[in-house]
Amino acid sequence: VVHSTTLATNAIIERKGAKIALLTTEGFRDVLEMRREQIYDMHDLHARYPDPIVPRSLRAEISERTDRDGNVFQAPNAEQSATIVEGLLNQGVEAVAISLLHSYKNPENEQALKEQISNRHPDLPLSLSSEVAPVINEYERTSTTVADAYIKPSVSRYIQSVEQELAQEGYEGRLLVMHSAGGVMDANAAMERPVRMLESGPAAGALAAGFYSELLGEPDLISLDMGGTTAKTCVIEGGKPAQSNSIEVARVHRFKIGSGLPILIPVLDLIEIGSGGGSIASLDNLGLLRVGPLSAGASPGPACYGLGGTQPTVTDANLMLGYLNPEYFLGGRMTLDIDAATSAMSSLGSDMGMDPIEAAWGIYNVVTESMAAAARIHIIGRNKDPRNYAIVAFGGAGPAHACEVARILGATRVVIPLGAGVTSALGCLAAPLSFESVRSLPGLLETTDWESVNGLYAEMESWGRDMLANSGVPEDQMRLTRTADMRLVGQIHEINVPIPDDTLAQTSAEGIESDFHQIYQQLYSRRNLSIPIEVQNWRLLVSGPQPILNLQEQIVEPNADARVALNGSRPAYFANANGFVECPVYHRYKLPAGAEISGPAIIEEEESTTIIRPGDSASVDRWLNLLIRVNP
Repeated sequence: VVHSTTLATNAIIERKGAKIALLTTEGFRDVLEMRREQIYDMHDLHARYPDPIVPRSLRAEISERTDRDGNVFQAPNAEQSATIVEGLLNQGVEAVAISLLHSYKNPENEQALKEQISNRHPDLPLSLSSEVAPVINEYERTSTTVADAYIKPSVSRYIQSVEQELAQEGYEGRLLVMHSAGGVMDANAAMERPVRMLESGPAAGALAAGFYSELLGEPDLISLDMGGTTAKTCVIEGGKPAQSNSIEVARVHRFKIGSGLPILIPVLDLIEIGSGGGSIASLDNLGLLRVGPLSAGASPGPACYGLGGTQPTVTDANLMLGYLNPEYFLGGRMTLDIDAATSAMSSLGSDMGMDPIEAAWGIYNVVTESMAAAARIHIIGRNKDPRNYAIVAFGGAGPAHACEVARILGATRVVIPLGAGVTSALGCLAAPLSFESVRSLPGLLETTDWESVNGLYAEMESWGRDMLANSGVPEDQMRLTRTADMRLVGQIHEINVPIPDDTLAQTSAEGIESDFHQIYQQLYSRRNLSIPIEVQNWRLLVSGPQPILNLQEQIVEPNADARVALNGSRPAYFANANGFVECPVYHRYKLPAGAEISGPAIIEEEESTTIIRPGDSASVDRWLNLLIRVNP
């Protein structure tokens, strides 16, 4: 069983984690509040930041010191640490984060503190920065360690409850958990390092998109995963989701980098937009239409659910535009109330001077424009042209918006997988067992101490092989991938560069430097050979075999007739048709391979509905995917 969850992220965003304490070096109690001493918006004199997860009253200083070269000047005193921890426990602390100065260089003092505490309190959950994020960035390292401690008790309880329920159902296998980098780990590893689960949910969707990229021979894709609360996009290049080594959570301003809590973990590079099926539409202070980030959720939900919701949402708009069948929502398990949707939309439309249908189209248009804008920025930021990408859309709401997003981007190809509403589950099955390790050894590439680097990799590889072996992966099926975070001297952001697998020496520098300049050129369309290169971190990814998925293929009939799947018709609104158009409705599961459909058309399945605009067309391939040709 492979499990993916948003529990970890929600616990931080909603501040529903444990009551924790932070132990840090004397004089560094306020690192979490001092942050980087940078403002994310230079024009906002009142810029706000998330409150630190650990209040100042629960942040304690330890008399210890390690210098920047890793030399221990003062070891932690056992009596002092015991007194401090007892006082914190008396205040109801459930877990402790330990982040000491320069522990990335030498973890000796953190390990000593861990031993002192564990001897007295063996059941107290501890998170050490030298284990969670052993990198040079002090604030980010501390923030990551605190997040790990904050969610550790709740994640442990949750995973244990899942294991118990599986056992009660007679399941005797292992529980695997999706982590943020697009791999899976066993339950024990997840409970030991829960911060790796922050993007567990969205990562599965991006992996599924990568699977379809390889299946269909579309190396460059944009995934569009739109659910009830948010929409997420990920760039797929060469069949692989783009990756990053950090993420921000709980941003005060959703799209402003620096306004959230930095977490240093490997993640799939996703962009999230606060627009899902339950996103609420309203007017801002300027009287302009805004959709999200507030969501009606599942309860009370959109007005059309009939559960007490009164605010207009994306689902209400889609229903009024004719895109959703009120009698076939969730495969007929739920009936939608179009009168309630109309009432909610009328109120919004009245404020805008529009009728309900115009307001509904406005909501649909704002959502698609927002998703397209996010995808465009994401792709252009990678120095690529969105018109060269295909879109694979899934999630409950993704297929209803995909063709319009493609039109805005100038993309001409859209893929809608069969069972689009549950496509993310396929991503869980496509994930290999994997673990990441990182060590900081900053310095110029040309003067690197290669003997020390070889020592770091030997240490990381030994750890990684042990982790895979403990998870049941045979030695001959283990894959090890080395990379490093590198930048030009004077820059503050690094790029990830591959590192050779053999023993490294001064002769290795030339090839590494060449790879750096090539990747830099791809990202920024230029290279500067006169500025020295510096390395910040050395990384290792260890993984097991890639799972092989085989979708059942159908025989493609040259003259397959889509009419066998016809399920009536209904009017639907399209701006490029200047109003409502009578659209044939097709039952997705009855469409044969090889069938051709001309827009406008509506294709329904239990978990989602696909909208094909006038002028667009679709065909069904041998895996029963919908391949839509978009006419810009």
